[in-house]
Amino acid sequence: MMRSRDATELVTLAALWGGSFLFMRLGAAEFGAVALVFVRVAGACLFLLPLLAWRGEAAALRHHWRPLLLMGLLNTALPFTLFTLAALALNAGVLGIFNATVPLWGALIAWAWLNDKPGAWRLAGLAIGFAGVLGLAAGKASFQAGNHGISPAAGIAASLAATLCYGFAANYTKKRLTGVPPLAVAAGSQLSATLFTAMPAWWLWPAQPPGAVAWTSAAVLALACTGIAYILYFRLVAHVGPAQAMTVTYLIPVFAIAWGALFLGETLTLTMVVGCVVILAGTSLASGFIGPRPR
Repeated sequence: MMRSRDATELVTLAALWGGSFLFMRLGAAEFGAVALVFVRVAGACLFLLPLLAWRGEAAALRHHWRPLLLMGLLNTALPFTLFTLAALALNAGVLGIFNATVPLWGALIAWAWLNDKPGAWRLAGLAIGFAGVLGLAAGKASFQAGNHGISPAAGIAASLAATLCYGFAANYTKKRLTGVPPLAVAAGSQLSATLFTAMPAWWLWPAQPPGAVAWTSAAVLALACTGIAYILYFRLVAHVGPAQAMTVTYLIPVFAIAWGALFLGETLTLTMVVGCVVILAGTSLASGFIGPRPR
């Protein structure tokens, strides 16, 4: 059973990861997607790498640099950039709801790649979850570009591509990085993402210097929503196990919606509520969080 301290850390983690969509929205317009992601991952490196060295686990970066390099691309550089692009067109709550589809993609990829065939209940969950995605997308999928040249339809496509990356990365971690210290995976992926985004960020660095709000948002994304969040997540994995730690997925949309409404005046619509409930119900079934247990 989860202790009160673990439950507090779980809620805190959900608040941080749900808040990441708010800070993406606040920083993306002035930085641009790639530059903001570079500042985020480089800042997270400055936080995580000394901690990794202090724990005596830095050698894992050298021993596993090839899979960590790919993890940095698939689990950080690409999805962070795609979600930040989407933040130019979609509100924080919608981004948080689409983020909840990660277990759906993970289950599909495990089926196709690792031959982890889902049972009838999990298949039903996949169908329900993706039906929720289609319903929510249908209500948002305007092709009219907004102020930053990104249409809501493009934002939806970018969000789903980001969660597809996360789903693949989760299965790749299981296949290639089992047994590697979790903090080494976190720090190594951030370092790899920094290398991948450094040159594009230099090329696309904004001509107009970002303001204080944008820089503050980038700093919070780096230190709180990435660095501290990783530490909390891996503490939870150690204390309650990966299955219970992943229940954070179901809380993130709640905080994303709440932060967006509180700080950006975003409106919660009936379509968002229904879409969120359907996606989370499907995700819960597809991931085995609810439904009959194997005997």
